[in-house]
Amino acid sequence: MTNRLAAVFGGAGFIGRYVVQRLAQDGWRVRVVGRHREEGAFLRPRGDVGQVVLAYADITRDYAVQAAVARADLVVNLVGVLNQRGRDRFSTINVKGAGQLAEAAQAAGVAQFVHVSALGADHHSPSLYGQSKAEGEDLVRKAFPRAAILRPSVVFGPEDHVFNRIAALAGWTPVMPVVAANTRLQPVYVGDVAAAVVAAATAAHEGTIFELGGPKIYTMRQIVELALAAAGRRRLLLPLPTAVAAIKAAVLQFLPDPLLTPDQLKMLSVDNVVGGALPGFARLGIDPQPAEAIVPTYLAV
Repeated sequence: MTNRLAAVFGGAGFIGRYVVQRLAQDGWRVRVVGRHREEGAFLRPRGDVGQVVLAYADITRDYAVQAAVARADLVVNLVGVLNQRGRDRFSTINVKGAGQLAEAAQAAGVAQFVHVSALGADHHSPSLYGQSKAEGEDLVRKAFPRAAILRPSVVFGPEDHVFNRIAALAGWTPVMPVVAANTRLQPVYVGDVAAAVVAAATAAHEGTIFELGGPKIYTMRQIVELALAAAGRRRLLLPLPTAVAAIKAAVLQFLPDPLLTPDQLKMLSVDNVVGGALPGFARLGIDPQPAEAIVPTYLAV
């Protein structure tokens, strides 16, 4: 174990736990930063005694963020919201929070900053989420010009909210509705994203934006088919017209953990695949794993 310290904001989340483990394996001391300090307690065994520690910080509160980045050599931002609820708004978390964290890291003299955005980040995105991700990137680059920015496509893994939800839904319905059946996505394994975060945290990749997509492009229909096959379930697929999906999303958005929101439906109206103009996994020396090789390992019944 070295004296290098990484502060991982959102380290207890889906991607974060893999980033923490990867950093610990590479000898980093890791400060897992979250809104609720003890939510990352399960990560302590991922390193040697004292290697993984917990810290509190609400990304929207300057004083807490400043304390959490103190003495860090690397700051990783994995904080973001996919749905707006209560005080968790796209504007406060995805935009303002990202900018404030980058400002604090710059002021603290942090050497490296890695910001995990999303492949749909675009000022002209039909979704507010996509727009907010682009605005967050702008603030990060303004405050910390050397930041490396990663834009992963849909991320899958044992704790994901894509393949797991499809399999769970199939458990109680004989007909599987398919939203945006022809929209193309490029799912990427969470372990590969974590490896990319660590690989990007070097001087060689400062100021670089990476688009991260898996080795294969799927339509939403093919993703549903893959999830059903991996879970060993046969269901009749029912593609939903956009108008019908919009009505369902308008209702589902009020659930505590909605399956679909109107903004997500807008996000699914455009393909989510790498464009090819920006570097990707190859530049980072990573060979991404296909969904077919990973998904059956956690969905098989």
